[in-house]
Amino acid sequence: MFENARNAGRRPAVGAMLRRGAAAVALAGALLTGGAAAAAAAPAREPMTIGVVTWIGYAPFYVADALGLWKKRGMTVRLKVFNDPALIPPAIAASALDGGIVTYDQVIGQVAKGQRQVAVMPVDYSDGGDAIVAAVSVPSIAAFKGQKVAFNSLSPSDFLLSYALSTQGLSEKDVVAADMTPEAVPVAMLAGRIRIGVTYEPFVSQITRHNAGRDFRVVYSSHDAYGLIADVLVFDRKAIDRHPAEITAVMQGYLDGLDYMDRNPDRAAELIARWMGIAPAEVRRQVRAMHNPTLPEMRANLARSASATSFATSGAIIGRILKAKGQIDREPPFEETVDDRFVTALLAK
Repeated sequence: MFENARNAGRRPAVGAMLRRGAAAVALAGALLTGGAAAAAAAPAREPMTIGVVTWIGYAPFYVADALGLWKKRGMTVRLKVFNDPALIPPAIAASALDGGIVTYDQVIGQVAKGQRQVAVMPVDYSDGGDAIVAAVSVPSIAAFKGQKVAFNSLSPSDFLLSYALSTQGLSEKDVVAADMTPEAVPVAMLAGRIRIGVTYEPFVSQITRHNAGRDFRVVYSSHDAYGLIADVLVFDRKAIDRHPAEITAVMQGYLDGLDYMDRNPDRAAELIARWMGIAPAEVRRQVRAMHNPTLPEMRANLARSASATSFATSGAIIGRILKAKGQIDREPPFEETVDDRFVTALLAK
């Protein structure tokens, strides 16, 4: 399924950076507040803190932060960086964050456990940025049986490994799990302690570029299952009811950042590089391993369809895997995991 949907919903390449509670009327009016004049006339908006990790897919948010694009919308947004993405949903639940960017499988897991955190907007689709890397002496996924594999449990790496193993009739019970954070995986592999690891960029490149690429290679990645790993902007439903204008402004900042990346690719690469602590050339390379959806694409992502980029389709697969792994005891309905009202309102603007 995912291999056949790899090119669905892509943007055409643009520049060097890109490859690819209230009544409905009242809510819509709040969602559509935007622009400098509107921001000046509107009541002061409350600041919002959004949890993130360092990942190329969040580039539009990094650009918005670097250029102060939220301030132009009359909004203060703080990006709080986490080393472990699994810590973001609990922080939202504890009100330590207003919202966060997590993978959609995390949303399903949280909703299944009774949390009311829902996706309001897709942020990016991984297209090779998440990967299983192995020593060149390990020929395939089938050869993982009985071997030690390093990955961050209850994370996108865990989920990608489970899906890859299932394609060969295996499960995580067939490997020896070594739980470690994404940034610890290259350290362990380059030190010779582990031959197989699952992580994401820039850590994938740290491993595969070692010794001129002669020691390790990618054996499976999100490119092989496009649509399966997607990051989404999430908020608790209480925040959605209380702060619709603020959430809309957060989303508009993403769209402003994405537009800037299209129009000023070289400058955007410099800003993203500074945020991530890498070279602009590396930003241009890494951005090819993901796709940031445009606003029209978001509507399709949040709607029911047979496409793997529809969360209804990928979510059904994710739910089955998580339940089979014992991570959830029920597969939540699609409608419990997403809220498309913000995207719909922005499209109607």
